Amino acid sequence: METALSPLEFARRTRRLHPQREAVVDGDLRLSYEEFFDRCDRWSAALQSMGVGEGDRVAYIAPNTHAQLESFYAVPQIGAVLVPVNYRLTAEDFVYIVNHSGARVLCVHADQIPAVEPVRDRMPGVERFIALEGARDGWEDYETLLAASGPEFTRPEIDESQLLTLNYTSGTTARPKGVMITHRNAYLNSVGTLLHLRMDVGDRYLWTLPMFHANGWTYTWTVTAAAATHVCLRAVDPARAFELIRTERISRLCAAPTVLIMLANTPAEVRGEVPPGVHVVTAGASPAAATIERLEDELGWTVTHVYGLTETAPFITVCEPRPEHAGLAARDRAALKARQGVELITSGELRVLGEDGGEVPWDGATIGEIAVRGNVVMAGYYNDPEATDRAMGDGWFRTGDAAVTHPDGYVEIQDRIKDVIISGGENISSIEVEGVLLRHPSVQEAAVVGVPHEKWGETPKATIVLRDGASATAEEIIAFARDHLAHFKAPTSVEFADRLPKTATGKIQKYVLRKGASAVSRQ
Repeated sequence: METALSPLEFARRTRRLHPQREAVVDGDLRLSYEEFFDRCDRWSAALQSMGVGEGDRVAYIAPNTHAQLESFYAVPQIGAVLVPVNYRLTAEDFVYIVNHSGARVLCVHADQIPAVEPVRDRMPGVERFIALEGARDGWEDYETLLAASGPEFTRPEIDESQLLTLNYTSGTTARPKGVMITHRNAYLNSVGTLLHLRMDVGDRYLWTLPMFHANGWTYTWTVTAAAATHVCLRAVDPARAFELIRTERISRLCAAPTVLIMLANTPAEVRGEVPPGVHVVTAGASPAAATIERLEDELGWTVTHVYGLTETAPFITVCEPRPEHAGLAARDRAALKARQGVELITSGELRVLGEDGGEVPWDGATIGEIAVRGNVVMAGYYNDPEATDRAMGDGWFRTGDAAVTHPDGYVEIQDRIKDVIISGGENISSIEVEGVLLRHPSVQEAAVVGVPHEKWGETPKATIVLRDGASATAEEIIAFARDHLAHFKAPTSVEFADRLPKTATGKIQKYVLRKGASAVSRQ
């Protein structure tokens, strides 16, 4: 006997065993799992009454709200495909993604309606425009439709190879690509997350990570699988985050390194009393060991680094702790935690491949490209067979990340392949240099790129964001780097900026820095 592997199975189990347990907190709204799933069913029924059926696309442009969370159950349980769109994108991006995905229904939060309203006529395939909050002329109100709908809907048989979501990449240098994630992909990634990053009944999870971002790293389903509580945070505001950590007794959260830096650098008077013991999962870019060390030593939190991509549903490695790590000094332990780690039990096979296509030696020095194959790798890029073939045509998904493998099997990214700096024939990892710069007491953020050099071909240039009230000169930054790195790795020039250019998901846009179009420099 077989049943389809789908995260909808988590909903079935939790609904049966924990109907009265608190499921969602969103401002003043509190929902039990029984109430939450009743809302999901009503929206499923409403969508079917609109003519939405198996394979149809339903797109959402919204921050972390209860309505956005409901979409991860209400849409797929009628066999439709959810398209969670990055709400920080431009109106042009919205037009492209909605049209490319073929969405028939578009649900938009009040904050994003002003961006969508002027371009509605350029979305000819959208039959219904739904306002999740703040309905106005020409928009149907989500809560009104939900209240008018009964909970009965036709539940189709779900095949695990069916599309569950279409997740669009951030498209920093080209059009966003639609990553096709299946029910099986998401189910196995959620199970792997629960195995390695255990969550239990009674845990309370703070949504510091956008739900649209790779399906909230599958925590949209993982939290429910554990019958834990989703606590919504609509925007990353450190004061509000620390307030919720206290008042809602938060035990777990996920955050990209940019958010970790923000939390670690929040002044004590803004933080207030910080409860210890919060477990933080970080991914999205390589976190600096210095940031991990601050969160663990100063706040008493535990940080676990994972690695993956939207195309891998997303997690493929976890920097899992081992007994022998416990005796390390705090700085050494933080440096180890900053590695990408080892395969998840459920993620499949990962290798670091050299130019000859063979696996590089486990020496912590030989650089290759991370390649993976297994049950969490996407079905492909929607309507883009050429990009699919380039990424995974030989049966391995090529990540574009340059890494080494240490003797213990732990993988450590050195850079994006395109970001490795080659100076005088030597490879320089911008991530390594950034990690050192972030240990300078005045530095809040750092980005390093290669710039042309007449003698060496290229040398590192650092763009620095200083902490509030701090000061430093370029000469001081360079001297600090030379004290902690081989001299050829140290920046030869430094630019100070108020902010770094980033994608809508918080990744630093190094191609912008290479073009010299960084953020406004300090005077």
